[in-house]
Amino acid sequence: MSNTAIPLSNEITFADLNLAQPLMRAVADAGYTHPTPVQAQAIPLVLAGGDLLAGAQTGTGKTAGFTLPILHLLTAKPVANQRPGRPRCLILVPTRELAAQVEESVQTYGKYLPLKSMVMFGGVNINPQIKALRGQMDILVATPGRLLDHVGQKTLDLSGVEILVLDEADRMLDMGFIRDIKKILALLPKQRQNLLFSATFSDEIKTLADGLLHNPGYVEVARRNSTVELIEQSAHLVPQKLKSYLLAHLIKHHDWKQVLVFTRTKHGANRLAEKLNADGIAAAAIHGNKSQPARTKALAQFKDGTMPVLVATDIAARGLDIDQLPHVVNFELPNVPEDYVHRIGRTGRAGSSGAAISLVDSEELPFLKNIERLIKREIPKVAVDSFVPPANLPAEAPRPPRPPHGQRRHSHTTASAPRPAGAGNRNQPTRDSQGRKPGNPQQRNAPQPAKPRQSPKPDDQQHLSEAARHQSMPQPALFSPKSGRRGK
Repeated sequence: MSNTAIPLSNEITFADLNLAQPLMRAVADAGYTHPTPVQAQAIPLVLAGGDLLAGAQTGTGKTAGFTLPILHLLTAKPVANQRPGRPRCLILVPTRELAAQVEESVQTYGKYLPLKSMVMFGGVNINPQIKALRGQMDILVATPGRLLDHVGQKTLDLSGVEILVLDEADRMLDMGFIRDIKKILALLPKQRQNLLFSATFSDEIKTLADGLLHNPGYVEVARRNSTVELIEQSAHLVPQKLKSYLLAHLIKHHDWKQVLVFTRTKHGANRLAEKLNADGIAAAAIHGNKSQPARTKALAQFKDGTMPVLVATDIAARGLDIDQLPHVVNFELPNVPEDYVHRIGRTGRAGSSGAAISLVDSEELPFLKNIERLIKREIPKVAVDSFVPPANLPAEAPRPPRPPHGQRRHSHTTASAPRPAGAGNRNQPTRDSQGRKPGNPQQRNAPQPAKPRQSPKPDDQQHLSEAARHQSMPQPALFSPKSGRRGK
C-alpha cells in the first residue's frame, strides 16, 4: 500500500486541483474556495485513476472528496450509446439518509454537467425506482439490500461500473452488510477504480481493503477517533428518571432552536419525543422502525427549523449532515466509545462551533470512562443549578439491560423473539388443544421433536447485561430532590 500523501498548504484552492470548469462553477455557487484536508489529498489521487483507501472522520468533507473527481472523470470519458439501467459509477452507503445526502451532493456539484444520477434504498415503493432505471443513469447511490433486490428483478445492470465507492465502510460491516457487499462485488467488472472510505481501520476493514484495492493511495486526516476541537463537550450527572425533565429544562432555559438527541433504543426515542411534545417542545423521532416517508419528513422539518428537536438512534442518524447544527445531546451514552465520536461529529462541522452535551446516569459512568480513554481527554462534569426536579415523579418503567461494554447489537441478523402462547398469523390453520396443526392423524399422534430454543430478539428491549457489576459500584451523589443542585 502506498503511503504517499500530498503535502498540504493553507494556500491551496479548488482552482489548484485541475477540476473541470463546470465543476468549479458549481463549487463557487456553493460558496467554497478552499478544499478541506481530505479533499485536497483525495481529489488528485482519484483523478489519477488509482484505487484509494481514505480514513476520514465525519464532518471532514469526504463526500465532495470523491463526488467531485468522479464527476470530472465521467465527463472526461463520455460513453456513446449508453444503455438504460447501466450505471458507470456505483456508490454504496449503509443508510437511507446517507444515500439521499450523497446523491444530493452529486446533484449539487454536477448541476452544470449532462450526467444523470439516482438514489436507491429500501423502505419505499420499488416501482418508481424501476421506472427511473429505464432511463440514462451515470451515477447510482444505493444501499446494498435494495440494490440486490433490483439485481434479482433484472432491472439493474452492473456490468458497466467503472468506479466503485464504499462510503462509511466500517459502519456497513458493523451493520452486517459484508455478505451483500461480496455478492455485489461478484457482479462488477474486474477492471474498475475502487475508493474505500472508513472512519476506522479495523482488522475487518483491512481484510476488505486487501481483497478489494490494488496498490491504493492512502489518505488519513486528523487523529483517528479524535473529536473536533471546536465542539464544546460537557456531561451532566443525572439519574435516568430525571433525564427527560432536565433535557426539557435545558431546551427551554437556553432557548435551543435545533437539537439532535441520541437515544439508545427505538422505543426510548419514541417515548422521549412524546414526552417533549407533551412539555410543549416540538419533537420527532427517527429510527429503523419508522417508515421512510416519516423519516424524510422529520429530517426535512428539522433541517428547515420547523421541528426544533430530532430524537434519533445511532443507525438512523449515521451520515446526517445538518449545516451548522448547534447542539447534540447524548440522552444515553453509547455502548461503543467510537459511536460517541460519530454522534458528536454531527455538530462542529466545516469549521463551525458546536456543543455536545451528555446526560449520564450513575450506571453509565463506566461508558463515560471508556469514551474519555478513547478521545484522550476528560469531559467536564457540569451541574445545572437552575434545574429543580419535579416533586412527584411517576413510577419509572424498568429499563432493558445493556450489552457488555464495546459491543453492538445487530438487530437485523438474528432470530426473532419467541412468540407468546396462542399468538400466530391469522391466516394460519387453527391448532388443536395441544398446539398442533390439523393434518394427517398419524402425523398428529407421532411424537414431536423438541424445538430448539430461540435466541432472544436483539431488539431495543433485549440485551446482554452488566447490571450486576454496575449495582456493586459506589453511587455518586447527583441531583438533590430538594434543592435541584448536584451533591458534592
